[in-house]
Amino acid sequence: MHNHTMSRRHFLSAAGGGTASAWIPSSPRGYTAAELRQREADGNLAGVSKWDLDTPALCVDLDVLEQNLATMKARLAVTKIASRPHAKTHKCPPIAKLQLASGSIGICTAKVSEAEVFAAHGIDRILMTTANVTPGKIRRAMQVKQKAAQFVQAVDHPQNARALSDAAKQAGVTADVVIDVAVGTRTGVPAGERALGLAKLVDTLPNLRLRGMISYDGGAQHIKGFAERQAQALERFQPSVETFEQMKRAGLNTDIFSCGGTGTYNIMHKAPGVTDVQVGSYVFMDCQYIEIGSDEDDEVFGDFTPSLTVMTTVLNSYFSGSLTTDAGAKALTLNKPGPWVIGEKGFAYNAGSDEFGVIRYDAASREYAVGDKLELIVPHCDPVVNEYDQIFAVRKDKVEAVWPIAARGRSQ
Repeated sequence: MHNHTMSRRHFLSAAGGGTASAWIPSSPRGYTAAELRQREADGNLAGVSKWDLDTPALCVDLDVLEQNLATMKARLAVTKIASRPHAKTHKCPPIAKLQLASGSIGICTAKVSEAEVFAAHGIDRILMTTANVTPGKIRRAMQVKQKAAQFVQAVDHPQNARALSDAAKQAGVTADVVIDVAVGTRTGVPAGERALGLAKLVDTLPNLRLRGMISYDGGAQHIKGFAERQAQALERFQPSVETFEQMKRAGLNTDIFSCGGTGTYNIMHKAPGVTDVQVGSYVFMDCQYIEIGSDEDDEVFGDFTPSLTVMTTVLNSYFSGSLTTDAGAKALTLNKPGPWVIGEKGFAYNAGSDEFGVIRYDAASREYAVGDKLELIVPHCDPVVNEYDQIFAVRKDKVEAVWPIAARGRSQ
């Protein structure tokens, strides 16, 4: 509990709880998403404040987003590895294009339905990190390959590899694949001889092209304390390194050795051969990541700044030490820790109700009334984004664009 409080206090103090963050208009307009999309189409978004949005509203601060992109680029440049951001975080083609423009070598998707969306928006460099195992998904993956020449997909089973080769032949393509090597037991072929055997099989199948391997350790991303996170991440990754070396010695294609995430972005370059990290949450950040600590601060992961927030409205202020808002589990999910209210260090936010958030507090920086608005840092950015149809791109509190979350709900 102490670390949670200190982390929140540290961030909210650094963010300033500043006048811009805490400002609440006396007569908010409450523009709906549809109204703002129309205003954008009419070229008339100028001057629309995020505080005037109908709530709950998902916003991204463009200045902070751009700084996070620049920070990742600069820090990875020192390590000599690249970023291949996971688009399951934002599900938003305009953000993916910003990542590519800032130097990322491609994007990742978790599902073929996400890959379909990004390919339809002209993004060619897609690495799908989950194996397609059913006939329908395999056919769809080959259709993505027909549209996106640089599409690469994962495989972790010999039977699946043969099915992919057959489908690729039928579609008239050569499918690029990477071997998904397991860290833990969630997905992937076990490291060592079984992974090497699968790679050798792929190399012989007529309509597959082996590109290398991926090996993602999801459990390492949120280990608290940098030293412990680094030690565990590198130890658990060692069998994958050995498998990669075996593939190289066997003369197999090892162009791709992709791994890691936001929590280990500055660790995985220490593993020999790694080409890129599958960072995702760094663009947005959230309460979960803030708490893991960094190489400079064991309590706060401050390498990147939260750019993603949810605007919410106070619905009830009758009861002492309590506020009710319109952002509950359907706006924020049930992930823990709960959301943090920008500008209020002592607020405990519970999003446990479907439609309502309940705030408990002993002291507040001001009195709140029905209709007042608050800005929240989200618990876990990926599932929160998936609750919304669009994201409001904001600069200095003014909406610049309304971006559709085009891959929202694409979980197939």
